[in-house]
Amino acid sequence: MGTDGPVRYGMVGGGQGAFIGAVHRIAARMDGQFILVAGALSSNAERALVSAAELGIDKSRTYASFQQMALAEAAHKEGIEAVVIVTPNHMHFPVAKAFLNAGIHVICDKPLTSNLQDALALEALVETSGKLFVLTHNYTGYPLIRQAQEMVQAGKLGDIRQVHVEYVQDWMAEPVEQDASNKQAIWRADPEKSGKGGCIADIGTHAYDLLRFVTGLKTQSLAADLSINVEGRLLDDNANILLRFEGGAKGILWASQVAVGNENNLVLRVYGAAGGLEWRQENPNQMWFTPLNQPKQLLTRAGAGASVAANRVSRTPGGHPEGYLEGFANLYVEAAELIRHERQGTIGTAPPSLLPTIKDGVEGMRFIEACVISHQNNAAWEALEAN
Repeated sequence: MGTDGPVRYGMVGGGQGAFIGAVHRIAARMDGQFILVAGALSSNAERALVSAAELGIDKSRTYASFQQMALAEAAHKEGIEAVVIVTPNHMHFPVAKAFLNAGIHVICDKPLTSNLQDALALEALVETSGKLFVLTHNYTGYPLIRQAQEMVQAGKLGDIRQVHVEYVQDWMAEPVEQDASNKQAIWRADPEKSGKGGCIADIGTHAYDLLRFVTGLKTQSLAADLSINVEGRLLDDNANILLRFEGGAKGILWASQVAVGNENNLVLRVYGAAGGLEWRQENPNQMWFTPLNQPKQLLTRAGAGASVAANRVSRTPGGHPEGYLEGFANLYVEAAELIRHERQGTIGTAPPSLLPTIKDGVEGMRFIEACVISHQNNAAWEALEAN
């Protein structure tokens, strides 16, 4: 990883009352690879100052706007090397654009933007900027997900036939967005801030990215039946989606935020001609593998049979649980490694990266767009250009 000090970073969004901002900060500091030195933590100037003070950010590097922050940090002798964007979706594009134009790497929460047009514009900007862009689909950082990908690539499942993924929650089973104190629900239910997708943008894109990461399949088309189950809500809170992939594989994706009895139930099942896999995020240290005509095998993180890819991102011996925060932190460790290579002018020698990129973000936006169009056409099959 190098010994020349942690990566200096700043954060846009993530002030008081923001769940995901705190998660990013924990993940960034877990391995000592990043140090938070600047922030525009809220669009409310007073809240931004108070939030920054709570986090120990110097007042001189606490900003009232992201535009001011980008310009000031680019000119600062010890300015930030990366910005972390943890705002509502509609702000991802303008914030990322400002920092890329200032020559600063970007780490952005998902989905990429609030619409496909902005996503494509951002993709072009990333390509011309030469800067690193990481999209934090954090579930791809789990050790057993890395092992699942490795097993698929090694042919242990044979040709993939079926992929089933579900990401279901119940926290929006009631009209929680009508509670003025519930900031997380309010913006997610607002088309002006979330975009065209509600549930499909918030957690459906996680499920879609996970199945693509593990299987490597490219989507040909999908048929989406979106629904709104809470009266007065403007965006979908449940999605039932059929998927067709290149090569003939088929898939089912169910995303819901109104499935009562589910907290954060992300499940991936992959079935090939030679075997099947099943992994559950709520018990991420175990994965079932069933070779054809053989008994089920319970694979454990860092246990007997753990793969090279899984062990590389494990921190503790088998039997010592790791989960959400560690998986998130794995993305930050890998981002720091790339940033250090760029810092030292050796980016060409950096090892191949498994980090979600701008292209994964654009694919997610194409997925949302195709789901909405399909739904508007009575769940008709809609072509989706896969990256």
